[in-house]
Amino acid sequence: MAPDVSLWPLLGVAVIIAGFVLRFNPMIVVIAAAIATALVAKFGFAGTLAAIGTGFLKTRNLTLAIILPLATIGLLERHGLRQHAQAWIQRFRHATAGQLLVVYLAVRELTAAVGLTSLGGHVQMVRPLIAPMTEGAAEVRHGPLPDRIRHKLRAFAAATDNVGLFFGEDIFVAFGAIVLITTFLHGAGIDVDPLRVAFWGLPTAGVAFVVHAVRLIRLDRMLARELRDASAEERADDASLPTNEGSAA
Repeated sequence: MAPDVSLWPLLGVAVIIAGFVLRFNPMIVVIAAAIATALVAKFGFAGTLAAIGTGFLKTRNLTLAIILPLATIGLLERHGLRQHAQAWIQRFRHATAGQLLVVYLAVRELTAAVGLTSLGGHVQMVRPLIAPMTEGAAEVRHGPLPDRIRHKLRAFAAATDNVGLFFGEDIFVAFGAIVLITTFLHGAGIDVDPLRVAFWGLPTAGVAFVVHAVRLIRLDRMLARELRDASAEERADDASLPTNEGSAA
């Protein structure tokens, strides 16, 4: 690497990691990371505002692309899309929530690896289909679910989409991050083929799939244990209540 290349602008990455680990508001974390990166890169106040304004002008057309799917999914949900998805998965008596999410993880990562990143997503796939199907599979095995368990299943469904997309798209040779990496390396005097960079994303994607798949397989056992403990606590609370005969005595 050339000696004049400064790595201090990467401080923004550390700010993002620290903010997410400490569970700060994501919007505040991203803004703080942008300001920190601008300061260490010596952009100055005017340069920072100019960069933010340029990014806004380049992406302002994305608003329509975000609003249209929201309206479409909302209309489908109003006509019972979530209920139909939940009823359909309940026909498969042996399916579990963890197994369903493992299948979705594989599909999401494979499709993202060939550039089909828009086939999934929180808005168009997780909320209307994957999350209700996950809840339906869990209800078949465990009965009615408390809100705490439902929220946990929805979180796992969203996390599965994130993992599949994030590590799958790193394999796609035309992905923006690969172009950024190769451009940065070329600027530092290192010639590298984009296909080679994409190839070395395969081990990371494979490890990410295995790690998250293990978490999803353990999810079924965790659900059974938590629901069993909750049921035992309810029975203990019912047993501790005074009966009518005891009250009369």
